[in-house]
Amino acid sequence: MPDVPPTFPDLDLRLVRCFTVVAEHRHFGRAAEALHTTQPSLSRQIRRLERQMGVCLLDRSPRGTELTEAGEAFLPLARTLLESAARAMTHAWVAAQPKRITVGYTTNLIVTPAVVELRRRNPDTEVRAVHLPWNQPREALLDGRADVVVTRLPLRTEGLQATVLREESRILVVPLGHPLADRDFVTLDDIADEPMPRVPDPDWNAFWRIDPRPSGRPAPDGPLVEDVEDKIEHIAAGQAVAIVPAGEYLNRLRPGLTTVPLKGVTPSHVVLATRAGDHNQLVRAFRELAGHHLALPPGDRPTVSGSTQTRSPL
Repeated sequence: MPDVPPTFPDLDLRLVRCFTVVAEHRHFGRAAEALHTTQPSLSRQIRRLERQMGVCLLDRSPRGTELTEAGEAFLPLARTLLESAARAMTHAWVAAQPKRITVGYTTNLIVTPAVVELRRRNPDTEVRAVHLPWNQPREALLDGRADVVVTRLPLRTEGLQATVLREESRILVVPLGHPLADRDFVTLDDIADEPMPRVPDPDWNAFWRIDPRPSGRPAPDGPLVEDVEDKIEHIAAGQAVAIVPAGEYLNRLRPGLTTVPLKGVTPSHVVLATRAGDHNQLVRAFRELAGHHLALPPGDRPTVSGSTQTRSPL
């Protein structure tokens, strides 16, 4: 008879969360710090999960912690399991909070006209607007911090619905005095050897650093940053240049910086993202208002979902 997998007990999501954090850090000490627990306690949680599953998920050695073959197979499904649980709780919470909506937005994206109109039409509704870090839109939607988010691509859209509102040209930010600062425009050839800041997100790096370049050559590495202000500081100090959306910096350039149009590259896109299948009437109402106040004409707006989106099919 063929081998049949054993019947497993219900998984404890806390243990699954512990495993995904260790897998992300590949280090028990750093994972314990991220989880605000102790390393011995975390080790016990992982051993408990492994006993439940009957397999070894992590290979511990003096060189560090690596995933076993079973761990590699379990990790993407474990992440999906945690995200599904978060979505289930969020949907239940939203259903019980029909008179409240939180609108998220990322750097230099204005949602005020749509937010003000939604408040005017729904005077008994609490309409909140919250700024989100550049890398938090998806997590904020899935964990309930936001019900709708206006942000820029790229964006992982598994579990989400994202509609392109408009496009923005991409431009180059350089320090004053840079050899390219006085150019009417630049191309990728002009910045082939210019280092560019990196962030801990491969999809974001690929799009905003244009990495690799059309020739297949990798974009030169600049400093690793996690915050927009840190990126600007490196540029102002002459350590890097950066590609940004035209709408992001035109009104907020700090002293010592300037922008140059970048020719020959696809534009960036501003999107409205919501949880997939969210039937909250306030979410639908905000989507309609965003389409009127923040967007391209309705016939020009495609909808994207189901993967990491880097640009719209415009």
